[in-house]
Amino acid sequence: MHISAHFDAGNIEVINLENKQDIQLAIRPDVGGEFFQWFNFRLTGEIGEHYTLNIINAGEASYVAGWDNYQAVASYDRDYWFRLPTSYQDGKLTIKVELQCQTIQIAYFAPYSYERHQDLLAAVQTHPLVTLEHLGQTLDKRDLTLVKVANNDGYVNDDGNNDGDINDDVNDNKATKKRTIWITARQHPGETMAEWLIEGLLHSLLDEDNATAKALLNKANFYIVPNMNPDGSVRGHLRTNAAGTNLNREWANPSLDKSPEVFYVINKMQETGVDLFYDVHGDEAIPFVFLAGSQGTPSYNDRLARLRDRFAEVLQLASADFQTQEGYEIDAPGTANMTLATHWVAEHFDCLANTLEMPFKDNDNMPNAETGWSPERCSKLGEASLVAMLAVVDDLR
Repeated sequence: MHISAHFDAGNIEVINLENKQDIQLAIRPDVGGEFFQWFNFRLTGEIGEHYTLNIINAGEASYVAGWDNYQAVASYDRDYWFRLPTSYQDGKLTIKVELQCQTIQIAYFAPYSYERHQDLLAAVQTHPLVTLEHLGQTLDKRDLTLVKVANNDGYVNDDGNNDGDINDDVNDNKATKKRTIWITARQHPGETMAEWLIEGLLHSLLDEDNATAKALLNKANFYIVPNMNPDGSVRGHLRTNAAGTNLNREWANPSLDKSPEVFYVINKMQETGVDLFYDVHGDEAIPFVFLAGSQGTPSYNDRLARLRDRFAEVLQLASADFQTQEGYEIDAPGTANMTLATHWVAEHFDCLANTLEMPFKDNDNMPNAETGWSPERCSKLGEASLVAMLAVVDDLR
């Protein structure tokens, strides 16, 4: 029997392998030691054998409520991910495995590898509407890459012809500048469901047979950062970058030494402006898909409230996985934490800004005992998100 985590996004420490019915493991904390919950490792053993894995420091993890009704994910081929019998008691997370092949990979959620991230960038750049832009380097010298999707940089005309020529309507002032939609994912690197969603969203946006995508691209340019935290992703972190910084608490005052990823993205946003912002995340404890908005920001107003309500209404129609009853408590007016991306962007650009949260567990709104919340469902939610964006794009300004 052998257990290894010495690979991209791997995270586990082996404490004791002597008893296959009490294999003792521990999750390695992020740099700085403040956060840990992500695990990702491979177990090699005998086909047909039963193994019991105990993560003995689970009771000290960042979000202990995340273990309630949680089932670990596993895969033999690193393509199809299913759930394993998992329980939490007395500070230990216990995972039971009966091997169907010699090696199984077990993780907190289906990993989205750095290699797959590179494959995604390489695949989309071949599309004529896509431009890849290097925003800067991370602390570990990895590229922070922006995907721009635009069929031109001109104007939307009232006759529906998006030809970049405003002369058709210049006399009656009906020409409208295209909107700017920004999407970011994986500020918290362990929230891999975010990049699975981006993959589905991008493929849908670039699908020539997708009428929703074509209509959106007639009205808006997209600026998408599929992975805001490549260093933390490769290191197997839950929430932080190579410096141990939680990027989603850096937006009010980012720095090159602690949070270059946010620094570079904000610089680019200042250049392009933002009309709609969609920051994609995962939540450890809440078994639902939901939005967290900018209601607590100082300048939140009726216009933004109407846009948010419309966006949520249409997203719920586009995907039965999404719901509006469960989620975070709404901030009182003027009490929002302005270091968070959604709050800072909403206030700075006076725009519709939402954080989308997906579960690490199953989605209780639409449960699936075999896979729980899965990469495939993330991808479909990405496609559905485009429908909600189309519903509000004309009214963003």
